[in-house]
Amino acid sequence: MRHSGHAAGASVPRVLFVTGAYYPEISAAAVQCQAVAAALHGRARFSVLTTAVDPAIAPAATVDGVIVQRVTVDVRHRASKVTAALRLAYRMLQSHRRYDLVHVHGFSQKNVPVSLLARLLRKPLVLTLHTSGQDDPDGVKQRGLLANWAFGAADLVLCVSPDLQTRCGAAAVHAPVRLAPNGVDTSRFRPSDPGERVALRRALGWPEAQAVVLFVGFFSRDKRPDLLFRAWRRLDAQGIRARLVFVGATAASYYEIDRSIAASIREEAERMGRSADVSFVEPTHHVEQYFRAADVFVLPSVREAQPLALLEAMACGLPAIATRLPGATDVLIEDGANGRLLVPDDEAALAGMLREVLTDRRTACEMGARARETVLSHYDIRSTAERWLSAYHMVISR
Repeated sequence: MRHSGHAAGASVPRVLFVTGAYYPEISAAAVQCQAVAAALHGRARFSVLTTAVDPAIAPAATVDGVIVQRVTVDVRHRASKVTAALRLAYRMLQSHRRYDLVHVHGFSQKNVPVSLLARLLRKPLVLTLHTSGQDDPDGVKQRGLLANWAFGAADLVLCVSPDLQTRCGAAAVHAPVRLAPNGVDTSRFRPSDPGERVALRRALGWPEAQAVVLFVGFFSRDKRPDLLFRAWRRLDAQGIRARLVFVGATAASYYEIDRSIAASIREEAERMGRSADVSFVEPTHHVEQYFRAADVFVLPSVREAQPLALLEAMACGLPAIATRLPGATDVLIEDGANGRLLVPDDEAALAGMLREVLTDRRTACEMGARARETVLSHYDIRSTAERWLSAYHMVISR
């Protein structure tokens, strides 16, 4: 049966993104939505309905020509999250004549009322799964019957990684399931030439000659920034004086962030007399500057679906070291060819890989060049945009 609200033969679908964050707040899903909306300009029309943790952000705005409506939420309190989900649904109802389909990102409190309303309004619903252990069917089942129903209400499920796709297959998800990996704007995330690199380092306040090890992500136990610090500490003991730069939230209200991690790293760096070589940068909309100025990127996480930061680093031609996570990082990196993979929580192995990358620059540069080729071939944002557009036409035509 054809869903209502879209004229037969119409070629420009009107899509409502429902997300947990959107510019100026930062999340991988938000970055993908903003980039895809730009890539599909003129071929699809987008609007955004999102939650915001910062009450100072305007409740309505236009971002790059896209209308964005926001509902404030305090993620530390369940009542606030439930209220925000209901307010999202109310805004969705108010604007129902301005979109043909709903594309909801991730799974949280918002999915139940949004899925119910999409059904009542007869709007096709596309669900993208972004996070391993949270968005996958097993994680959703733990939330109860209503959450499980909302997951099953999707007309199409998009997975950013083979791991999530496999989990959907194992759970016998009744909706069609497609792989739709994250993508990167490869003109923005690109290698720097020597002159650009010097200029970037000066702008960032980094020494021109000192090696820089880069981490990008929020400070949670699963992200393991403390593991990277301990591996860096081993390098220091061996006389390799690299700079360690952490980019990401260290003390925000997001429930996964553990404030004690950054505090303990700062204390230990001070005790070592190396605090000047360990820096912390809050989430930034100019993260490409850090990738393009660094020497190596490290992703020590023990839980990922398809890490956008890793793709961004690879697009910038950085040699990357990542934890081997089946169906996630091992899909992006072939160990020793376009990056390095290590066993989870292997501090000594991480230190050894860092030493190799920082002391064998020729091999490191070759790995970085192959990493960029991987992204250009398989993970350009334009490919992601085409997959999303194909999904929209599919659900509208059903």
